[in-house]
Amino acid sequence: MKTGVAHLPLHYGKAPPWLFQRMKSLARGITFFVIDAYGAEEMLSRLSDPFWFQAFGCALGFDWHSSGVTTTVCGALKEGLKGMERELGFFIAGGKGRTSRKTPLEIEEICEQRAMDGTPLIYASRMSAKVDSAAVQDGFQIYHHTFFFTQTGQWAVVQQGMNEETRYARRYHWFSQGVKDFVCEPHWAVCCDQRNGGLNLVAQESERTRQAITELSHEKPDVLIAEGKRAIELYLPQEHPIPEEGSRLERLEKIFTQIHEHSPNNFEELLGIKGVGPKSLRALSLISELIHEVRPSFKDPTRFSFAHGGKDGHPYPVDRKVYDQTIEALKGAIDKARVGDREKMEAIRRLREFNAKRQNPNAK
Repeated sequence: MKTGVAHLPLHYGKAPPWLFQRMKSLARGITFFVIDAYGAEEMLSRLSDPFWFQAFGCALGFDWHSSGVTTTVCGALKEGLKGMERELGFFIAGGKGRTSRKTPLEIEEICEQRAMDGTPLIYASRMSAKVDSAAVQDGFQIYHHTFFFTQTGQWAVVQQGMNEETRYARRYHWFSQGVKDFVCEPHWAVCCDQRNGGLNLVAQESERTRQAITELSHEKPDVLIAEGKRAIELYLPQEHPIPEEGSRLERLEKIFTQIHEHSPNNFEELLGIKGVGPKSLRALSLISELIHEVRPSFKDPTRFSFAHGGKDGHPYPVDRKVYDQTIEALKGAIDKARVGDREKMEAIRRLREFNAKRQNPNAK
């Protein structure tokens, strides 16, 4: 299931070397403690919790509201645990930009060394990225994807998208426990301060649209192009929430042909076809609405706000008990981690500041 999403302002630049080295050391120490005390699956569970992840990033030295917490924390974990993965039974693949595209290869290499079947893990990595980049069109382009997994085959994903217009980032957390369907309500707790709307093909309300799109995938490409033109010319009002695809329909003929050749049995198979992206899904949604009179969901998957957004109970109150437990758990992990006293004191100080800011986000 997807366990969370956070909205964060984009901060450019990178952590200075002196700080990043300390982040690696502290991240390694906390991870060693959590895995030693609770097991590798528990570390996955905590990383998939947006509250714990944000507090973790704060403890390592990042601003509580910065988008940089995602890429740098994941990078510090990956670098800090390098060479110790076998001892821990905890593995990390992927990262930011070009590195994210190497995730399947990294998973495959690790699994070959450990005599594991990497096929389901590679599939989970690809589908979680495909859902958030194509099936949920919320205005954020995925540019960071880190995949965590254990020897037992459990996994978690932390990935982030960017909206260049608003200069905000949105972080998506996934956790393997409870995943039953990648394309129907995979969001368990999507946490952010604002709702954007946009096409959401993994909402429960989009079930009939998913079925209709799958049926359309068996039609010949020229039929889809013709129906797509009819949808725009005769049917859709100017303010229709799906962007007009008129000038792009001919360009989509190649991918329509590819989809037709695959003849997918369901929407998940269709989504997994290489080349199927936001534009082709928007066009198919338009055509399915015209032919089958089924309207997809335009509901943002956000369910409640992240951290400071819920202090007044809108749109959903923050669970203070969970938050306090998160911070106390991190304090305990830091205290017992294999790092120097100075790093421990600094990390606990930052956690206190984070907690104070959470309770009073307008304080300076």
